[in-house]
Amino acid sequence: MNNLKSVSVQIVNSDLALLLPNGVYEIKQMESKSSRLKQICLFCLALCIFGIFGFGYFCPDKVCALSSRETIYIEDNIGKPLAQTKTKVGLSYDDMLNDDFTFDMDSHDVMVFLHMQKTGGTSFGKHLVHDLDLRRPCTCPISRKRCHCFRPHSNQSWLFSRYTTGWKCGLHADWTELTSCVDAKLDDLETVAKRRYFYITLLREPVSRYLSEFRHVQRGATWKGSRHFCGGRLATDREIPPCYEGEDWEGVNLDDFIGCKSNLAANRQTRMLADLELVGCYNKSYMSKGERERIMLASAKKNLLSMAFFGLTEYQKISQYIFEETFNLRFAIPFEQNNSTVSSNTLNSLTTKQSEDIASLNNLDIELYDYAKKILFQRFEKVKSRDADFEERFKNLGVIYGKQSPTEFDWDKLEDPTESP
Repeated sequence: MNNLKSVSVQIVNSDLALLLPNGVYEIKQMESKSSRLKQICLFCLALCIFGIFGFGYFCPDKVCALSSRETIYIEDNIGKPLAQTKTKVGLSYDDMLNDDFTFDMDSHDVMVFLHMQKTGGTSFGKHLVHDLDLRRPCTCPISRKRCHCFRPHSNQSWLFSRYTTGWKCGLHADWTELTSCVDAKLDDLETVAKRRYFYITLLREPVSRYLSEFRHVQRGATWKGSRHFCGGRLATDREIPPCYEGEDWEGVNLDDFIGCKSNLAANRQTRMLADLELVGCYNKSYMSKGERERIMLASAKKNLLSMAFFGLTEYQKISQYIFEETFNLRFAIPFEQNNSTVSSNTLNSLTTKQSEDIASLNNLDIELYDYAKKILFQRFEKVKSRDADFEERFKNLGVIYGKQSPTEFDWDKLEDPTESP
């Protein structure tokens, strides 16, 4: 017994004690196996929960972003831009630049044009239906305001835009409206099991765009047909109070235009590219102004980056080149750069206070535009580096022998109807 180092005793009564040669040892009742197993399970569960939340807070936003209200989880690509979807069905911008990529008009690919007011979208929309070199060109009856842009072997549309399908999702529908509407509207026109969507848009320098909208409203435009549909309902007059009484705001002066707090011209591009459901739609009491603006800007940047293409009005030639190289399509005319507009004339007559007020009202758009400009030139350099014939291609953009001669557009002079055609 003197050499005994340990004793294993199973007992029932915890009050018993065993006297050993080397001392007195108290022996406690052993825990049951089920109780110990339960404790282990609880510990593992707590560890898992802690790990999930810890990972959510510390991992990169693009991976999980559990700490951000901007996070969006999308299960499929129904009505969504391609890069917003799972890799199972979605293509990123980089994927589209692969040598074997084509925008498949013979299948179910659909180009969706998000047309924001006074960004040059009217002229670009006309380029899409009039000037693309296609196997089956769009047909535009003179008696109608819309064109038929059908696939080569079927009467299904490959383009969802004002000049093809009309304002099916509302006049100048924004990202929130389009992504919740496009698929259902196309289902009403045709039966297709699954489509791939390629969202495209144009942006414009924010101060010039704002002044262009001012001049357009001053001439009588209202865009009353816009729905502002979000979260399953239309925005109310309480959420977006009218800036004027009567039929329109014709003749408004710039100070009154600036002074209306519910004027949607301010930061229009950010609002139209953001997922508004993240900020409670048009209910501004849903969160603080600072948080609302932060989330809207982050969402607008994310959605812009996910789009198959975006161009900038101030860089027509670069935008045309990137579009053509991205979609492997060619325009039969070169885009015209018109830097002398009505808005530029207005810009020269602004007072210092007016300039400061307009910049403050459009602070989100200004940051968004700077971001878009940076991305556009990154894409331009990338595409350019892959093009062995870049110098010749870029010099002769829009030159396709046997096709029509150049067409000039001035986005400040073109009509922009206030009602859905």
